[in-house]
Amino acid sequence: MKQQLIISYIFVVLGIGLSTTSCGTHKAAQVQPVSQLTEADYRRHDYYFLEATRQREAGNHADALALYEHCLGINPQSAAVMYELAQYYAFLQQPERSRILLEKAVELQPDNFWYRQTLGAYYRSIKEMDKAIAVYEEMSTQFPARGELLMMLMDLYSQQKDYPNLIKTLDRLEVKEGKSEQLSMEKYRIYLQMGDKENAFREMENLSKEYPNDVRYRVMLGDSYLDNERPDEAYAIFQAALAEDPENAQAQLSMASYYERMGMDSLFYLQQEAVLMNSKLGSSVKAEVMRRIILQNEQTGKDSTRVLQLFDRMLSVPQEDATIATLCYSYMQHKQMDDSVGVPVLEKILEVEPDNIAARYSLLMVAVRKNDYAEAVRICEPAIQYNPEELAFYYYLGISYFQVERNLDALAVLQKGVTQVTPESDKKLVSDFYTFIGDLHHSMEKQEACYEAYDSALVYNPDNIGVLNNYAYFLSLERRNLDKAEEMSFRTVKAEPKNDTYLDTYAWILFEKERYTEARIYIDEAMKNGGGESATIVEHSGDIYYMLGEVDKALEFWKQAAGMEHESTTLERKIKLKKYIKE
Repeated sequence: MKQQLIISYIFVVLGIGLSTTSCGTHKAAQVQPVSQLTEADYRRHDYYFLEATRQREAGNHADALALYEHCLGINPQSAAVMYELAQYYAFLQQPERSRILLEKAVELQPDNFWYRQTLGAYYRSIKEMDKAIAVYEEMSTQFPARGELLMMLMDLYSQQKDYPNLIKTLDRLEVKEGKSEQLSMEKYRIYLQMGDKENAFREMENLSKEYPNDVRYRVMLGDSYLDNERPDEAYAIFQAALAEDPENAQAQLSMASYYERMGMDSLFYLQQEAVLMNSKLGSSVKAEVMRRIILQNEQTGKDSTRVLQLFDRMLSVPQEDATIATLCYSYMQHKQMDDSVGVPVLEKILEVEPDNIAARYSLLMVAVRKNDYAEAVRICEPAIQYNPEELAFYYYLGISYFQVERNLDALAVLQKGVTQVTPESDKKLVSDFYTFIGDLHHSMEKQEACYEAYDSALVYNPDNIGVLNNYAYFLSLERRNLDKAEEMSFRTVKAEPKNDTYLDTYAWILFEKERYTEARIYIDEAMKNGGGESATIVEHSGDIYYMLGEVDKALEFWKQAAGMEHESTTLERKIKLKKYIKE
């Protein structure tokens, strides 16, 4: 019956949904000296205990707690009540009260397995490992049939890195359950961690005798021979294993270690290559071998020839994943190799991992640096299928479509891209999306759609200088909302006071607002900062000087602009008539 009433300490700690509304008002139960209980006291105690248990099982934890405390008031030596209360106190974050009650419950009923187990779990939860170990050690003697106690001790000793006691516990488990591969391998592993090569050898020797047909243990025995300075015996075992199975990856690796240990460099290199070309060996192990080769190559100051040849051989066969290709590309980047060398490797990565964002983006940047926008389109189109959440691919695909004169496709993909925007998206990138959308609408003479997109761009990045300039300039050309245009344009000039384009835009807005003297100040600054290379800025200089009455100076600027590559519908008439004509 007691077992039916017991709930796990761990279960309570991890998630019983106690209602603490009234629990917090309870005074913690105290362990009191016991007086002689009457038969009626026992009956009252049992009644309230059963009722408390019923309430607990119904989820009425506040009521259950109160009833358990009442039980303890009736019988201060009730171990069962102490156990239940300890779990409630643990949940209510009163660990000291929980501990006192658990320890007392164990003291009162030392033969109760569950009480002791819960106390051990409690000590473990508060990181008092020595106390937890003491509890489980005592339990393992008290309850020898419970093999899980030894497993618990193994875990605790392992956490403490107490290898001698871990070995002793494994020996005890071996006596109890008999020898097994698992236990022997665990002991072998621990002996190696301890640096006890002799005992590790003995353990592996026994395993290989027990399982003579298992090549794994024979090869591992050879490793032990090698570790114990018995290379001839090791070599004989490795040779025999490879004769039996030439592509045994474990034997190949061990033979490579032998050659390295013996200083046989040429044979070591050949064996490494055999390992790398072994189809039975996983890519992660091959990658580790390659990292060793790269490190050796760097330390000896050799060139990259051998490393690249090995990568080339490995990548010449189908790949199970992108591990080797990724390592190869990282190495190429480290050596600062030309893009043309890395492109085939990036393609290899995408063959096996088409959703690899980093590889696809790197490949895209190569195409962008070469201004190969047709290639960029080829790279980006699958990207938005494999990685629909990555805004950068939509953006670069839009740019690439635009560069190959597919403006409608560019607009469509950019508009699709903004549907992927989330609150976590890069706001500057989103602003650039809307900037590009606005520019495309402008090129299609859809000014309202253009301004709507620009407004969105400024919501995400109010300091988007490019948008502020273009927006202001387009408004000035339409001679509308000039106050807004002036405010936006002034911000660009303030941000970049030497930018001839921004200075020209601001000057032209002032021109449209008939503030010609101010306009000249800014157009002169534009000319001083490279504006003389722009036919538009030169023509604007002429327009502004004309309005200030300096006709000869205006003609000089207009004629200069006419000699430059320039699209102007009125420039020739201005020169011919010697006066300003509106576009």
